[in-house]
Amino acid sequence: MKGQYNVLFVCTGNSARSILAEAITNHFGRDRFRGYSAGSAAKGFIYPQTLQVLKAVDLPVEGLRSKSWGEFITPDAPVMDFVITVCDQAAGEACPAWPGAPVTAHWSIPDPAKAEGDEAKVYKAFLLARNLLQQRISLLLNLNVTALDRLALSSQLAAIGKTPGGNPSD
Repeated sequence: MKGQYNVLFVCTGNSARSILAEAITNHFGRDRFRGYSAGSAAKGFIYPQTLQVLKAVDLPVEGLRSKSWGEFITPDAPVMDFVITVCDQAAGEACPAWPGAPVTAHWSIPDPAKAEGDEAKVYKAFLLARNLLQQRISLLLNLNVTALDRLALSSQLAAIGKTPGGNPSD
């Protein structure tokens, strides 16, 4: 594989989890990984708590927007090396044929937008999602991608998706 890897994080609404993953990947991936996000049924907005938990750890939020996965199957779209679904609903949907035949995986992240309760409880759910994603993306960024074949990469990405963690007090 090449020097910079494109990673598309897919969720249904592209308003929380996949946006968090895009921002985390772009910040910590530096020149090696470039993160993107999309939704199968993009909501067209980002939950305010998504941006709050990113800003809380000084992650940039400029340029983030909710977008359809249709943007990533056009001829002028960046070719993805990896496509990772981060919600169970999107994982169960029929995905488009991604150009370039990327390595795919599913990382189940609880939907923070479904959290109920007061503002603090809802914020804590977004914080948990951010922490889980940051932990898993850190493992992705530390993979020796050039030393692994497609099958090994697929296996490693699946294993990362099973990594527990995400303590809200982190």
